[in-house]
Amino acid sequence: MIKASSPPAGGFDEMFATGDKVRDHYAAYWRWLEGVSMDTVERKRKEADLLFHRVGITFNVYGEDEGTERLIPFDSVPRIIPASEWTLLEQGILQRVRAMNMFLHDIYHEQRIIRDGRIPAAHVFANAHYQPCMQGIDLPNDVYAHIAGVDLIRNNDGDYYVLEDNLRTPSGVSYMIENRRMMMRLYPELFARHRVAPVDHYPAMLHEMLEQSCHITNPCVALLTPGRYNSAYFEHAFLARQMGIELVEGADLFTRDGFVYMRTTAGPQRVDVIYRRVDDDYLDPLAFHPDSMLGVPGLMTAYREGNVILANAVGTGVADDKSIYPFVPEMIRFYLSEEPILKNVPTWLCREPDDLKYVMAHLPELVVKEVHGAGGYGMLIGPASTTEQIEQFRSRVLANPDNYIAQPTLSLSSCPIFVDEGIAPRHIDLRPFVLSGREMRLVSGGLTRVAMKEGSLVVNSSQGGGTKDTWVLEAPSC
Repeated sequence: MIKASSPPAGGFDEMFATGDKVRDHYAAYWRWLEGVSMDTVERKRKEADLLFHRVGITFNVYGEDEGTERLIPFDSVPRIIPASEWTLLEQGILQRVRAMNMFLHDIYHEQRIIRDGRIPAAHVFANAHYQPCMQGIDLPNDVYAHIAGVDLIRNNDGDYYVLEDNLRTPSGVSYMIENRRMMMRLYPELFARHRVAPVDHYPAMLHEMLEQSCHITNPCVALLTPGRYNSAYFEHAFLARQMGIELVEGADLFTRDGFVYMRTTAGPQRVDVIYRRVDDDYLDPLAFHPDSMLGVPGLMTAYREGNVILANAVGTGVADDKSIYPFVPEMIRFYLSEEPILKNVPTWLCREPDDLKYVMAHLPELVVKEVHGAGGYGMLIGPASTTEQIEQFRSRVLANPDNYIAQPTLSLSSCPIFVDEGIAPRHIDLRPFVLSGREMRLVSGGLTRVAMKEGSLVVNSSQGGGTKDTWVLEAPSC
């Protein structure tokens, strides 16, 4: 039998309840695990590494001396979510993304939430992601965030919290799909013991949503990538291949007479929908950064005239900025007249004098983040930092308090991973993916990210985190 290390005291473990009792939805998996040897697990792990190498599933890790690309560590202990739990999560996620799309339409049109005093005007209009050029533009179905990723954590109280929203160019869905394929290849017998909701239809759902976002029948859809040196290039190529659409870079496109065209061997072909994985500032050198080599000159003119759809919309980043995050529950109340189903993490805005005073007094206890930061960069985890690191970060915050928010250090739930001695707990989060078009849809599950180091709370792939397959059970395990 594989040896299991006890989960952290006082924390919430996804597999084990109090006293190392296996939770009901893990019972069938645990019975299977009792009959597996570590030799089998190690052999399967090597097989997975070899297959991932062949497929080219890599992620850039910035700042590493030995190179920029590596395999994302994959752990084969699944994160299992019972159907009843997922139903509540799904409702909360859809509610949240619906409200944020309404917020984005509002701030670029009537601005009712600002005039009503629910969100300070400066938080919106002084936001680096606010795009005045989007003012008054009507978008199909009033959708700005066609693709959204919502990062969820479970605290030691057992409740789920939204840690942050990802509405600009959310990544990770390709790893969700490849993790499932790998698990089905390595351990097909497990899927005979569990009714696991599928995730492999996500590319078809994405393609359908992108086509329906355009009023043209059988529109031409393309995926715009910054290029092969981007950290998520594998995902760009993967999704384009799965959807059967062209993967293009800025140099492959041009504009003429207010329309966007793609260069092909058969001549120019008009492009109607662009799933763009290029940030706003680099989309069009005539409208944003003039030295950008990643975008398409004239793209914004075609976009403003309604001749091309961009997913996600320009200016969407306002809603996933960390300084806007504390106001999402108020958005839900304002636009939907509902109470939020999912909780926010308590947040202090360092731009507010009283909040800044509190943060400075409690810096060793808090997590402090840049409002525009991503990938785990530009942040301080107080309890895990040295006195010198804390004081250096204090100086950075005081020099530019508007650029930071702070949150309590929550104890992310744990889930076992395979280690040399057996299985041991590691902290995890969850990123489900929402598609918004004529209707809102999401696959059952998401990307579970895991901190591979014992005690670490950093799950980001760009900083060494790994991933797991996420199982949503459609029915109780047999």
